[in-house]
Order: sequence, then C-alpha cells, then structure tokens
Amino acid sequence: MMERHRVWRVGENVDTDALAPGAYMKLDLPEMAGHCLEARYPGLAAAFRPGDVIVAGPGFGIGSSREQAVGVLVQLGVKAVIAPSFSGLYFRNAFNLGLLAIVCPEAELIAEGSYIEIDTEKSVLCVHGGENAGDASPRILDCDSIPSFLVEMVAAGGLLAQLQRKLAAS
Repeated sequence: MMERHRVWRVGENVDTDALAPGAYMKLDLPEMAGHCLEARYPGLAAAFRPGDVIVAGPGFGIGSSREQAVGVLVQLGVKAVIAPSFSGLYFRNAFNLGLLAIVCPEAELIAEGSYIEIDTEKSVLCVHGGENAGDASPRILDCDSIPSFLVEMVAAGGLLAQLQRKLAAS
C-alpha cells in the first residue's frame, strides 16, 4: 500500500510573496515558514504535518523567483504541490529543493481534507475521501509524467543533496 497524504486546498495564482512574504525575508527559513500563506490562509502553516500535500488552482508559484517560496514548504514538511499549472521558475525550484510539483489538469476535483496516494511511475493520483467519501474505491486522476531523474532528485532531498551524495560515493 502506498503512503496516503492529507490534502490542503488553496486557490489559484498563489504567488511567491504569499508563500514567503517579503516582510519576513530577513528571518531564517524555519521562522519564515511560520508565515507561509498567512495573508491568504491564516493558521495554515501551523496546521501542516509532515507528508501533507497542497492542492492548488492554476498558476501556483507566480511572481518572483525566490527559492524561499519553495523552501518554506519543504521546511513545513509538505510532500508535494499539485496544480493544473505552475510558474516555470517555481516548478524547477521545487525539484531543485526536493519538493514534488505535480501537474494535474483535474486538480480541482480533489477536495480539502481528502487523502491521496501519489504514483509517480504511473503518473496518477489515487484520491480517497472528499466528495466521493462514501465510495469504496478511490478516484484515479491522471497527471503529467515526471521524468525519473526529477523524481530521484526529490527523493534525494533536492539537487544539492543529490550532488553531495554522488560526490561522497565517488
């Protein structure tokens, strides 16, 4: 059985300033993480538990290229962000820092509080609960495939951690 992850819903066009507010950029990452999304979703950062996922509308990570907008989610233990579309810079920063960014055209069908299983090999999400909570079987949603080298990068903890492991092994 695959690991299940609790879903937290956020809206569309969540920008990097909402994720890593400019007013807190002088703080270290753990302190900054406590302010993640506070302007749009007060208290959400404190509610995250390791392994939780964010499901968003289109345009996740728009705005600046600040890596802290990914780093705060990693710090909070978020496993993945699932959205119909991402800012290109945010998408790449996510993998570089060890966060799964999953493009799922049907992300809007995933309800707050449901649980999902992520199958990166088959490029599907198995959604449990939510609007179909009474159903015995999960809803299966197709996602864009993620190249294996990016999945491996996330599993290693990001690009830097992956390179450090390769160097240590040689």
